[in-house]
Amino acid sequence: MLLVQRVVLNSRPGTDGEPVPGHFRVEEAIVGPFLKEGQVLVRTLFLSVDPYMRCRMNDDTGAEYLAPWGLSECVDGGGVGVVELSRCESLSVDDMVTSFNWHWQTQCLMDEKLLQKVEPQLVDGHISYFLGAVGMPGLTALLGVREKGHVTEGANQTMVVSGAAGACGSIAGQIGRVDGCTRVVGICGSDEKCRVLVEDLGFSAAVNYRQGDVATALKESCPDGVDVYFDNVGGPISDAVIAQMNNDGHVILCGQISQYNKDVPYPPPLCDETQEALQSKNITRERFMVLNYMEKHEAGIIQLSQWVREGQIKARQS
Repeated sequence: MLLVQRVVLNSRPGTDGEPVPGHFRVEEAIVGPFLKEGQVLVRTLFLSVDPYMRCRMNDDTGAEYLAPWGLSECVDGGGVGVVELSRCESLSVDDMVTSFNWHWQTQCLMDEKLLQKVEPQLVDGHISYFLGAVGMPGLTALLGVREKGHVTEGANQTMVVSGAAGACGSIAGQIGRVDGCTRVVGICGSDEKCRVLVEDLGFSAAVNYRQGDVATALKESCPDGVDVYFDNVGGPISDAVIAQMNNDGHVILCGQISQYNKDVPYPPPLCDETQEALQSKNITRERFMVLNYMEKHEAGIIQLSQWVREGQIKARQS
């Protein structure tokens, strides 16, 4: 039997409130004593904190594919770790593994079917990249751009990414550049983030939505309008971007993080002006879920890892 530490949901913030540390607590728990056939004991190395988790703090997540966390139960999400004991044929001791359902505890028993073996050499030993640029955020960026963005090399397209300094947005913008967008403009919340996007990640320009008028800054940064919009935030920022989109443009509806602390459905309703812009300009706006493309994940991981190793895409973590 093992004594482990784990993080549990202590209380819910409600559908219209911000999460605070008091909504969680750290406690000790017992794991074991025995492995069942098809199970492994894993030691946690890295965990991922993602915006969608705010929805899981509610009684109702608002998404049929997303289950709420139970009160006083261990929370879970993306994680990566190492196998310490195994009773399954496909995984051995010292294998590195990842899962979308990793419990936030120091060690845990997991079913083989919930785990995917990962190869450290794909990321030059940077195991945490499997939770970022070469993991779910990276796959979301890659498949979102490829499946919904309709980026065409040589078409002189401009892409705008909101939440551009985040795990997904920062990769999406770089993929837009790699795939052939003439300009890639990021929207984020500080001058330092803007600097990183342009100087480190290769964005053409960046807009700090906390400084000045977003619409005016976008017009300056996107003189030919916007053709592809990778939407991570929703709300007024997205309204401003969509208002400047060209005919037959494409909105990749990835997330709406500005709305997650509000009691609204997902995706949140659009204002009349934005709805009219979409219709009059024949702009597509399709909800995107990376889990609908499981058959493309393996090839996507290989592509992302190659780009990272070659330096075409830079991975940043906090």
